[in-house]
Amino acid sequence: MLAEAMSESFALLGPTNTGKTHRAVERMLEHDTGMIGLPLRLLAREVYDRVATRVGQDRVALVTGEEKRTPRTADYWICTTEAMPLSRDVDFVAVDEVQLAAHDERGHVFTDRLLHARGKRETWFMGAATMRPLLSRLLPAAKQREHPRLSKLSYAGASKLSRLQPRTALVAFSLPELYELAGRLRTLKGGTAVVLGALSPRARNAQVALFQSGEVDYLVATDAIGMGLNLEVEHVAFGSIRKFDGQRSRSLDDAELAQIAGRAGRWLRDGTFGTLLPLELDRSSVERIEHHHFDPVRRARYRNTQLDFESADALLASLKRPAFSQDLVSAAPSDDVRSFEHLVRDDSVKKELRSASEVRRLWDVCQIPDFRRLLFERHVELLQRLFERLTRGELSSDFLRVEYAELDRLDGDGETLMARMARLRTWSFVSHQLGWVKEAGHWQAEFAKLEDRLSDALHRALTERFVERSARPRRHSRPRSRAAATTHDSAIEADRFHPFAGLERLREQLERAPQAATSSPISTSEALVDAPHDAFRLAADGGLFAGDLALGRLVRGASVALPEVRLLELPELGPGIRSRLQRRLQAYARDVSERLLANVRGLGKLPHAVERGIAYQLEQGLGCAAPDQLPPLDSRDAWQARLREHGIELGLLCVYVPTLLRNAALLQRRALLGAFQPRLQLPLELGRPSFPANTLGRNEWLTLGYVSIGPRALRADLAERVALSAQNARVAERQLAEFGIPRPERLRVLELLETRLREPQPKAAEEEAKPEATFRESGPPIE
Repeated sequence: MLAEAMSESFALLGPTNTGKTHRAVERMLEHDTGMIGLPLRLLAREVYDRVATRVGQDRVALVTGEEKRTPRTADYWICTTEAMPLSRDVDFVAVDEVQLAAHDERGHVFTDRLLHARGKRETWFMGAATMRPLLSRLLPAAKQREHPRLSKLSYAGASKLSRLQPRTALVAFSLPELYELAGRLRTLKGGTAVVLGALSPRARNAQVALFQSGEVDYLVATDAIGMGLNLEVEHVAFGSIRKFDGQRSRSLDDAELAQIAGRAGRWLRDGTFGTLLPLELDRSSVERIEHHHFDPVRRARYRNTQLDFESADALLASLKRPAFSQDLVSAAPSDDVRSFEHLVRDDSVKKELRSASEVRRLWDVCQIPDFRRLLFERHVELLQRLFERLTRGELSSDFLRVEYAELDRLDGDGETLMARMARLRTWSFVSHQLGWVKEAGHWQAEFAKLEDRLSDALHRALTERFVERSARPRRHSRPRSRAAATTHDSAIEADRFHPFAGLERLREQLERAPQAATSSPISTSEALVDAPHDAFRLAADGGLFAGDLALGRLVRGASVALPEVRLLELPELGPGIRSRLQRRLQAYARDVSERLLANVRGLGKLPHAVERGIAYQLEQGLGCAAPDQLPPLDSRDAWQARLREHGIELGLLCVYVPTLLRNAALLQRRALLGAFQPRLQLPLELGRPSFPANTLGRNEWLTLGYVSIGPRALRADLAERVALSAQNARVAERQLAEFGIPRPERLRVLELLETRLREPQPKAAEEEAKPEATFRESGPPIE
């Protein structure tokens, strides 16, 4: 059955470089919660980094087969399509590259997402225009929107390898061919970066950084670049148009060629595509690619998802249940089905299948992808060994320690390291399966750290093999990033590939930091980019540090709670690393704000306008707001109880979050306000009971956690204590004396306090007028 239409559904269709994925991410962030399914782990990691930079890592989850980062406070879920947790209710759901529903091996997963993945409020499906007729039949209620390509894609003909222009991506479909082309480019052009699906996100990012920064002008890649990976490519050249798809060697069809060729030219910049001599494309293919005219997808692959685990035969029968629509065709047996069929014929396995739970366990084991891509029989042997071990209970640390030790080596060439990493991906996948591994968190972290070490070793091996250390971009090569544009050719030297001296003392700190330990001689700048939050700190003046090394500082952003980050010069860093470090620090800064205001934003997610109005003013004041800034409250006692459920106090003088008056939080508030209002003269040390009030205005003191009353600014909780004692002037004056306030000022504070309490929502007193215009609105946005 098709999923019930619980929300509005939209289909965004068009060729590459139409901004479909970008639009979906932006739309997701307009909702309180959301999920997006992406076709590649590398692309999921790229989108995760972008979203985490925008909203902070604490609000974003990353879910793939081998990697699960699921903060308790996650609002946005970035997933591979297969790993989407559809049981989780979110406001917005998007599925990218839905034309893969016709894919022989993976198509049934995308078809299932088309039929069943829905957001509570809105659902988007993005893909090629070839899906339009099929989507009209499968999802008649979905509103279709076709988007034209933002730039022109033109055929540039066939070319010799030696005549390829800079900023070219050369596409190959086998590892030997890729290595052969990369080796020739090193000889002819000085070097190339290498991107293929077998790379980890960290190794891929390091290779891409070589290309994006202008350190090399060429990129040799497999069709892994065809699914949304954003690169500054001007020309795509096909070294071949045949690939082995897991079953047979075949020619790519025109739509597949267009998906890859479309990586040339991004945004409004035109791009070209062509071939390497002697290969040429026929004229009809060229015209179809240039004009994006392809045969429509007629049927999608389908596999029943309502599975029967009563027995092995029942499961196989349910898997083969025919499609319910003529627009769907049964999927060919994929690796998981073939593996299951093979294993149930084995007597030692068959005798273990005595219950539905064991049948389900075997099926779950068969979901492990064949990362190694060796003989199918070798993969089945691994699955059988693992299943038999799991029938005796969770995998012990002793068991995994043996597997880990075999992989914990950094010697060997690129092929050896990639083979080791493929085996590691298997065990990383296993460690993330619920109930399979004792001390699962420990082993997930250990495998992640080992993947980082192998990734760094692989990046070094590829760079040493395919990049001349003395290579520089040709003078006619212009960098494609803003950071790269500031780097003169003469500054790009061989030592770019080594840790820079200023960070050497930081290495030990990073290695000791949680989830960042490593025993390999990795680039410290890479370690910085992937370091956990504990490796960074925010100073009260807005400076951002790793250990004692200054990296950047907070600067004015969209609001006081959403700062931007400006890197220091750090001339030792290449532009590619600078760009990634900028994003990493931006994510850290947003997480500081997110953690600081977690209670407030929890209140802001409630459906009623009054709660959202209160939350808005508290966010603008970093946890404090004056009564006259709040929406009208019908019952003070009822609202006081309601706000306390969210850790918020409704006082006589202000509404505030008590936990944000601790010293660490006050220093973070100072840093955020200082970045937004750099001209203010802010106290260097907060936490004192009071300050002279004449240096700042009322709203600025509130943002710092203080209430200004005449000549003094009192910390919000202490001001409320005095307000509660105000009817007994002697007690209130004694309290003010304990705060170190001179007697003349105490009397003035008590006088103004008495006046203020008689008028629940007074205007700011004349002597409290701030020295410059306030940055906060006096009223919240009430709907």
